[in-house]
Amino acid sequence: MWDTIVLGSGIAGLTAAAALAHRGQRVLVLEQHLTPGGQTQTFQRQGWTFATGVHYIGGVGPFPGPDGQFGRLLAWLSNDQLAFAPCGNPYDIVRLPGLEFGIEHPEAAYRQRLLERFPHQRIAIDRWFGQMAQARRAAMSLFAMRGMPAPLAWGLKLWRGAEVEAMSRRTLAEALAEVPDPQLRAILGARWGDYGAPPEHAPLLEHALVTGSYNAGAWFPVGGPSRFAQTLLSVVQGAGGAVELGASAERIVVEGGRVAGVDFSQHGQPHSVRAPRVISAIGAPNTAACLAESAAREWQAELLGFKPGLAYLSLYLGFEGDIEAAGASAANVWIYESLDIGSAWRQPADEDAPGLFVSFPSLKDPRSGDKPTAEVLALCEAAPFEGWLGRPAGGRPEDYLAFKAWVEARLLAQFERHFPALAPMIRFHELATPLTQQHYVRAPQGAMYGIVMDAGRLASGALNVRTPVKGLLLAGQDVSGAGVQASAMSGLMAAAALEPALLRQLMG
Repeated sequence: MWDTIVLGSGIAGLTAAAALAHRGQRVLVLEQHLTPGGQTQTFQRQGWTFATGVHYIGGVGPFPGPDGQFGRLLAWLSNDQLAFAPCGNPYDIVRLPGLEFGIEHPEAAYRQRLLERFPHQRIAIDRWFGQMAQARRAAMSLFAMRGMPAPLAWGLKLWRGAEVEAMSRRTLAEALAEVPDPQLRAILGARWGDYGAPPEHAPLLEHALVTGSYNAGAWFPVGGPSRFAQTLLSVVQGAGGAVELGASAERIVVEGGRVAGVDFSQHGQPHSVRAPRVISAIGAPNTAACLAESAAREWQAELLGFKPGLAYLSLYLGFEGDIEAAGASAANVWIYESLDIGSAWRQPADEDAPGLFVSFPSLKDPRSGDKPTAEVLALCEAAPFEGWLGRPAGGRPEDYLAFKAWVEARLLAQFERHFPALAPMIRFHELATPLTQQHYVRAPQGAMYGIVMDAGRLASGALNVRTPVKGLLLAGQDVSGAGVQASAMSGLMAAAALEPALLRQLMG
């Protein structure tokens, strides 16, 4: 009945399914949550609408060439039903003790502001931006190799492999160590939270790719992130496809060495569907867990051997009043309590978060209405929550609820110290913990960005779009890296592996 089954309705699964629908395929999307969208979904509390994982997107502006390519792809996928609003300029603000610095676009403006603020650091600044350009070239080669057929990937590796390997192994911390001024170092490294790996382990390649995606501006989906699922699933359904919610994949069925379908549970009942091709966008370890041990045993072992990345806490705030007049803006604010910007929150009950990311989605979306919101994120170790991770979501134990309430109060107080004019306007607050992330998107240990981002991950041959199991393809941030754009492109690469005619669309 189905041409292809897609597991997961995050942005990777959505783009894969919609692209195949444009080629006339009947696609079934299985989503374990009751709301589609993965990290692009929204939810409501007492009239406030909150975005879960989208804070800004690059590559969607009205520009020719690479700076607008992602936007053109989304317009094609959605039948021109998606629109994006600019997040202002500066789009990111870094707050350090005694210093606030706005990061502007284009990159030339960002570079000029750094030279004005640090006139004696010209050599270090020039070297930094040279490395960023080189690392972005290496990143594009790496992810192209992951989506190409083996012979083409081999050829590209011969041509660019040495540069890719060198940049994959060079960490952000190593590059920052060459910058003499500590404030400049902190500004250049501050945005590592965009991909969830502290400078000590973060590949410079990933830092350059993610931060560079905003060099032509940052944008937010008009109508909120839920518009991705609304528009792209409409395309899937229009081609004869369907989405099943509350459908948790239990087993990817393999017969004779190739995919034959998927067994899943829905509302407590077992179901089985048949299809000759499956695109899994539920994370690499989760994909391996759905396979019989005998299916590509060594490949599975490598996937299951990856450690999860950092977890996170997210405080959702609802306000009453004019938050813009009180100091909020469409720009994201990266706040650090010291110039040591490389630490995650290790003891959330006993100390303040070393760094906060603050976003005001209601000021980014022109259709948000009159209920202003904010999201306050802090990357953290999963260890303080380890005793509760993996338990069923219903009926959380009292000790967890007490711990969560204590952490919520601490995080709220920290936000109020940094935004004192906003504090009296808060009318609602709710904390999401690593348990929340694990429950809603099946993230191991509540990891924010899936498996850990380090050189070992980038060097792995197991994280390609094509897998050793015939008919099974991988998509999602474990394949391509963090962020909406990278994840969406992995879905498109998976679809193109099944329908090569889509490559023309990707290259346009």
